[in-house]
Amino acid sequence: MIELTIDVDDRRIIQATQTGLPLTPCPYHTIAEQLGLSADEVMGRLQRMLESGIIRRIGAVPNHYALGFKMNGMTVWDVPDEQVDDLGQGVGQLDFVSHCYCRPRHLPQWPYNLFAMVHARTQSQVEEQIQQIAELLGDFNRGHRTLYSTRILKKTGLRIGK
Repeated sequence: MIELTIDVDDRRIIQATQTGLPLTPCPYHTIAEQLGLSADEVMGRLQRMLESGIIRRIGAVPNHYALGFKMNGMTVWDVPDEQVDDLGQGVGQLDFVSHCYCRPRHLPQWPYNLFAMVHARTQSQVEEQIQQIAELLGDFNRGHRTLYSTRILKKTGLRIGK
């Protein structure tokens, strides 16, 4: 069993990176300098925390609105439960789907179990993407809806305080 503990330096690294990496040519070196550690130590500690599950990922989170992708919709699909994992894998691999996952149905009001967020510059492009998903799902598509975003919400994950 992997022990999920952090020490003072791990905590400092998490606090220094939890709102994003510095926009510098060598962000880990910048963090290391700020914390009085070596870049190798910062990268090694981050790798250990990833492997142990203390942190889930390090990745870029682009602002799709700033990139011109002003339209987005959460598509929800009613597909057979025994096929949802395989179908979700296929939908999730489409380049216009930012995230795709399975959720429980809430019958009779909510029959949908497969969710996929799509982004595009125009509503007509979103509708074309939805059609591509429908074609991929084929006869397994027993119905769907699209929930269009009406406002931007600030999204943040868990933050560790000082």
